[in-house]
Amino acid sequence: MENLISYPYKYLPTINTPADLRRLPQPVLTDVCSEVREFMVDTITQVGGHFGAGLGTVELTVALHYVFDTPKDKIVLDTGHQGYPHKILTGRKELLKTIRQKNGLSGFLKRTESEYDAFGAGHASTSISAALGMATARDFKDEDFNVVAVIGDGAMTGGLAYEAMNNCGIQKRNMIVVLNDNNMSIAPNVWAISNHFTNLFTSPTVQKLRESVIEITEKMDDFGDRIRKVAGKIEGGIKAILTPGMLFEALGFKYFGPINGHNVQQLVKILEFVKELDGPVLVHITTQKGKGYEPAERDKQFLHAIGKVDKITGKSLAKKPDVAPPPLYQNVFGQAMVEICRDNPKVVGITAAMPDGTGLNILAEQMPERVIDVGIAEGHGVTFAAGMACEGMIPVCAIYSSFLQRAYDHLVHDCAIQHLHVVFALDRAGLAGADGPTHHGVLDLCYLRSVQGITLMAPKDEQELRNMLYSAVYHYTDGPVALRYPRGNGNGIPTGAMQALPRGKGEIVRTGRDVAIVAIGNMVHKSLKAAELLWQEGISAEVVNARFVKPLDTELLDDICSRFEKIITVEDGQVQGGFGSAVLEYISTSEKRFNRTVDVFLHGIPDIFVEHGTQEELWAELGLDAEGIAKKVKECIDFPQHVEAVVNY
Repeated sequence: MENLISYPYKYLPTINTPADLRRLPQPVLTDVCSEVREFMVDTITQVGGHFGAGLGTVELTVALHYVFDTPKDKIVLDTGHQGYPHKILTGRKELLKTIRQKNGLSGFLKRTESEYDAFGAGHASTSISAALGMATARDFKDEDFNVVAVIGDGAMTGGLAYEAMNNCGIQKRNMIVVLNDNNMSIAPNVWAISNHFTNLFTSPTVQKLRESVIEITEKMDDFGDRIRKVAGKIEGGIKAILTPGMLFEALGFKYFGPINGHNVQQLVKILEFVKELDGPVLVHITTQKGKGYEPAERDKQFLHAIGKVDKITGKSLAKKPDVAPPPLYQNVFGQAMVEICRDNPKVVGITAAMPDGTGLNILAEQMPERVIDVGIAEGHGVTFAAGMACEGMIPVCAIYSSFLQRAYDHLVHDCAIQHLHVVFALDRAGLAGADGPTHHGVLDLCYLRSVQGITLMAPKDEQELRNMLYSAVYHYTDGPVALRYPRGNGNGIPTGAMQALPRGKGEIVRTGRDVAIVAIGNMVHKSLKAAELLWQEGISAEVVNARFVKPLDTELLDDICSRFEKIITVEDGQVQGGFGSAVLEYISTSEKRFNRTVDVFLHGIPDIFVEHGTQEELWAELGLDAEGIAKKVKECIDFPQHVEAVVNY
């Protein structure tokens, strides 16, 4: 890798901890901010990572660590996308080149990584709750330190933030919330308060009035100056009524803002002031996502997170393959949604602030009225979908697997109990890669299969994804339906017209005589490759595409148990309580007698939180690539016979 430091840094080499930063005179902080931003651009354009959010919070991060005595004082960053400047200032700048790589720095905040990471982050809207908890613990223990929560306006679309703020006003503990308002999360956010404020004070009428007042009063010397001061006070009063200040004051906060979030001197001044105040305080700053790097300012959404790019142009440096790769699963889903929505006016796509990540942007581009973005509010999105289903619509909630965990009660209480036809399309199922344990979708098979009345399935390839979505919309209409699929490219299977699949029916995709591999989702393709490797060693493996986790294809399982003594289930989800557990439960409690001992082995994610790395690295590490599955099968074949069914993790 090339030398990352190509900029003549003056102050950054001497800043290894925030204490080093605090020893600098305040006037040089502007230069420090420039160096932090340049270092981040130099590094991340070469190695990739979350980008725009961190560029927008450089001044805020410098000001926070300058004013507060970290790590004694606690800074809680929401979500973590904006945490790269924080990592640079807290002793990790030399490791920034390893961000999101296996055994390197996490892309988010992580308590085990640094004492300066006061609270782990990855999912949005948690910071205020966590900060209030820290402040409460501080007061119970009669300790003395400051607590600051930094939350973006995108995360403010989540209900958890308002629940926490309401409780802050009730408890009245000393703490500070910094609202970083850049009118963006990953996609342009849907925070109604921010949008109202922006629209109001940038409207042509208000701007024309402001310009007229300035133009006229500039001709009036001292009298004009006094008029402008009065007008400024009036404008400030109007803002106090019409901006979020009114809401935050009503919730019990002392409100200051909006303040320019790129003026580090002003930020230091306001933070020094508010840290001496009693009770909850909210400082509202306005920033620009991607600040200081022209390509990121120009395309905030694309440069939210990047791979290797040209530093000057911001264009990707990834080599184009000689052959076009298979389509992304999210795009296969998005295109299928377009086809279904053209045919059925009752179908609507719902996203929780992730139209691009889920593929619903494809539908939004062609039929914008058929996509509803509820903001970073998965719980609301699911209950909102239930309300639509009550009135005969067919909502399709496209939500990342790990994000749906936040809406589990809504799925059970509002959808399943009422037998409402809501379709859940779960992207990023299984190992999601470089985002790590907060984003791996390894629990969905466990937490969904226990829901009464749900239909749960996973496609082996692109065409099966299309067929499952079609079936979910048109045929499995007596309750909630979930289909889960991985991040990344499909298997290159040609796609055609969508067809209905019989519910609860799997298929044998390769016949064999020695052992049966019963796989789900993208593990089917890897199991087929494993079967090829085993064949070369004289082992004949049958491969089954289960398709459904609930209901299981019990007839197919009975057939397999009647023909094989060794069965191995393969899934890219948590073993405990997952697909393999469902198979084992059925076989061990079946009334049918197979007249033979059946050994069942479960292969999947063990009882650990899997760290970050590429999907390929993680599959290999956990034995979920073709070689690892083949190795597991050979171990199972050598396993001694047991009475009835057994499980070996």
